[in-house]
Amino acid sequence: MGHLSVSVAAVIAIAFLFDFLNGMHDAANSIATIVSTRVLSPRQAVIWAAFFNFVAAFGFGVHVANTIGKGLVDPGVLGTAVIAAALVGASLWDWLTIVFGIPVSSSHALIGGIIGAAVSKAGFACLQYEKLKTVVMFIFLSPLIGMLFGFGLMIAVFWLFRRRSPSQVDRTFRVGQLLSAGLYSLSHGANDAQKTMGIISVLLFSNGLLGDKFYVPIWVVLSCHAVIGLGTLMGGWKIVHTMGNKVTKLRPVGGFCAETAAGLSILICSCFGIPVSTTHTITGAIVGVGSTQRLSAVRWGVAGRIVWAWILTIPCAALAAALTYQIIKLFLL
Repeated sequence: MGHLSVSVAAVIAIAFLFDFLNGMHDAANSIATIVSTRVLSPRQAVIWAAFFNFVAAFGFGVHVANTIGKGLVDPGVLGTAVIAAALVGASLWDWLTIVFGIPVSSSHALIGGIIGAAVSKAGFACLQYEKLKTVVMFIFLSPLIGMLFGFGLMIAVFWLFRRRSPSQVDRTFRVGQLLSAGLYSLSHGANDAQKTMGIISVLLFSNGLLGDKFYVPIWVVLSCHAVIGLGTLMGGWKIVHTMGNKVTKLRPVGGFCAETAAGLSILICSCFGIPVSTTHTITGAIVGVGSTQRLSAVRWGVAGRIVWAWILTIPCAALAAALTYQIIKLFLL
């Protein structure tokens, strides 16, 4: 690999900033249920989640990174300025939603950023619609899959433990939730860290630093997992409160089912290279678990506001990235 130029090094730094914000933002998804059920303290929970975020570097491949790097827009469009604008647009949306405590998808912010910056440079013809169609489809499918898995798992657990007292069930799943939170954090690292890997790798490739063949270097894999783990250690506490307390009240058994359902859903999608939203999936799973009690146990007004934020994520991040690209073009190109 050749030497990094100042501009490429600067864009990699912005990519790490996005990765850090992603971990900080999505720490809420990883720890909200285990904190709200008081199985772990917030500080213990983020350390637990950060550890599994990093461990995900070993064993889950780079299928999602390849989708981000090669599958959304024409790779020839993804020059340094476009990638920088995409990352700035995504990071701005992430930061804004952290401030207001809204659990949106960092994944879709990045996808929106890539689309907005690429279209700003080359028009809509540069988009690869087949792969984008799959990504957009999973905006709606991932919360539904999480909800169905969560609902089904909760019903199964109710039936299996029907002869146990509530205190016995509570004790069992306080331990079980340590495992399910680890599984969910593992799946988050496996899917979300790969998005930053993909964007850094395509930056290196477009600048001739990877040779003739696109691949994800091992230093990119390890550094992205380390940075997302560090971001998780910081924790987005307003979002933790929204996810853990405002959507529905959870006991340890409910937290276990929500985390397990979401974690399995995300790992399956990761194996197929589908960049799903971990936020959407865990929110759907929490709603599915809450609705097994009664539909009124879910605060649908809060859930509705979250859904609106989901809908706005890609267009808002795309607009921010498009404007950023035009500013870069004006002053630097």
